[in-house]
Amino acid sequence: MAKSRSKKKDKKNGAASMDISTPTVSDTPQAMDTTEVTAKDSVHGVLNRKIKKGVHMKRSKNVRKMKAIKKAISKNEKSEEKITKSEKKVSRTKSAKLLYE
Repeated sequence: MAKSRSKKKDKKNGAASMDISTPTVSDTPQAMDTTEVTAKDSVHGVLNRKIKKGVHMKRSKNVRKMKAIKKAISKNEKSEEKITKSEKKVSRTKSAKLLYE
């Protein structure tokens, strides 16, 4: 049985026509809303003020840069710890050798 390809073509070409005779909401002039909005409950205002959002990073480049800086600092600290650890080990072995001589 053959496929019905004509149905697909009708959908792509937009077989249903749009009604453009009715004016849209944005076309008609509207009066400006001058009503003042007041807070009905002060608790909601307090809750909104307590929520603080973090500083937005504008670009992913800044995020990668900060991550690289943190990684470099941690690497530096690790190497310093290794150096001090090896120095302590050397001093312990030297003191142990001196005790037994």
